[in-house]
Order: sequence, then structure tokens, then C-alpha cells
Amino acid sequence: METVHIKTIAQSHQLMKLSKPKHPLFSIKKFEEIPQVEVKEKTKLIYDYYQIVLKKDCPNKLQYGQTMYDFDEGVMSYFAPKQVSIVEQGILFPTLGWTISIHPDFLQGYDLAKKIKDYGFFEYGVSEALILSEDEEKTIEQIFQQIYAEYHLLIDKFSQDVVIASLDLLLTYSNRYYNRQFIVRKPNNNTLLSKFEKLLYQYFDTEIAENGLPTISYFAEQLNLSSKYFSDLLKQNTGLSAQQHIHEKLIEKAKEKLSTTDLSVSEIAYELGFEQPQSFSKLFKTKTNQSPLEFRQSFN
Repeated sequence: METVHIKTIAQSHQLMKLSKPKHPLFSIKKFEEIPQVEVKEKTKLIYDYYQIVLKKDCPNKLQYGQTMYDFDEGVMSYFAPKQVSIVEQGILFPTLGWTISIHPDFLQGYDLAKKIKDYGFFEYGVSEALILSEDEEKTIEQIFQQIYAEYHLLIDKFSQDVVIASLDLLLTYSNRYYNRQFIVRKPNNNTLLSKFEKLLYQYFDTEIAENGLPTISYFAEQLNLSSKYFSDLLKQNTGLSAQQHIHEKLIEKAKEKLSTTDLSVSEIAYELGFEQPQSFSKLFKTKTNQSPLEFRQSFN
């Protein structure tokens, strides 16, 4: 498999057979303006900058992480620097939509430089793309249009401020719509939550002694989700993050062993996957306001 590492926006324009970008650290393009590029073989792409993409009628499939996504309908996808995408053989770009490229240096000195790192959807898989309603798509496209118009004006001292403000608005709406998507898909999410609960029970009953403490990535992989999307989904639907769910189950098991067995605190810690008993005792006290021994003594 060929690997293509795209370090600059100018390099990506060259790949897309476009003229140089109007700004070295920022670019916006309509897919209608991009000549069709055919991928001759399965290719790994690595970009050194952020990308925000609205795709429609995409003739190719994209693998992102462990999942495939076919862009038969308009979707929003978000890519952070250094993330790896794999494209299959075929036509690379859709015929309709938008793509925005933002180098991290373009955001320096603005609040958005920090804020953009807090948006979890830049770490979601492609199968977890944002599906827009008709009204939402109109709102998003208006913002793309505003950014596109600003990009083609002569650059002055306000140009970057205007683009940053529009990007901030675009990402704020994206966050809003993702939260809506979590709610709208609640029936499907409830099924996932049930599967997670079952996996959590199974892990603590049969796998923890051999494999150690469970991780968010383990359960996310079992459910075919990215770790960030999985945790955000849980937080939105239950109020608790994936790590908090794991810790709750861990404390539940610890209380069971402390109250029904004669195992020492160290033995319980090792059975629950801790390498150091002190780490177990610290977590237990943080979650219960009691040490393991104090909890056990309350049953005597």
C-alpha cells in the first residue's frame, strides 16, 4: 500500500491539480472545482492539518480506522492533523460538496486554537460522520459560502479574523448538530449501551484476571466505534463517560469481594487487574470516601 504524507496545503493543491492556495495556511474549495483524480491503488493518506469536509455523491469509499463509509448522502467529516485515512482504488473526490483545510499555525493567537482540540468529533471515525437534516445542511452551507467569499477577497488585516470567526461558528453548529444526532439516534444508542453493559459484565467476570484493567479502546473496538465517539455517546446518553462507567463497575466488584470474601486488599487489587495495590486503594477511596479496609470493617 502506498503512503502519501501531505505536509502543506500547497502540496495538497498540487495533488488535486489546483493552483496555489491564496493563503499558505488556509484553503476552501468546492468539489465541483476540483478535477477528478483517480486512485490507482489502495493508498494511505496522512495530512498535517485540519480538514472539514461536506461530501455529497461521493463515488469512492473511505476507510477511517477500522470502518468503511460510503458517501451516498451529504455528510460532514472532520479530520485532525496526523490522522491516517485509507482510500480504496477509484475516484478520490465527490462531485459535490466542500473541503476546508486549516493548518494549526493559522489558528495561533486565537481562542479557536485551543477550542478546536476540545471538539471530540475530530477524532471520530468516518462511520460516525455527522448526517445533516435539510435545514441543518442549509445553515452549514451558508457558512461555507461566507468563508468561500471571504477567501476570494483581497487579504487585509481583518481577513483572518473574519475567517476564524466563521470557522468558530461552523464548529459550534457542528457540535450542536452532533448532540442532536446522539438524541435522534437514541434507540440505536440504547442498543449499544445494552451491548456495552453486557461486555462490561463479561469482562469483569471472565477476562480481567488475565488481561488486566479494561480500557475504553477495548470496548469501543468491540462495538466498532472510535474511542472518542464511544465516550461522547455514553456521556450524552447517561451523563457518565466511558471511564466513569468502567470505574463504577470496578468499585461494584471490589465491594462485592470485600464484603463476601476473606481475600486481602492486595489480592483483590490483583484480581481486579491492578498492578499496584496502592492504585486500587486510592481509586476506591476517591470513589467511596472510604479505604477498602474501612469499607470491609463496616460489615463486621
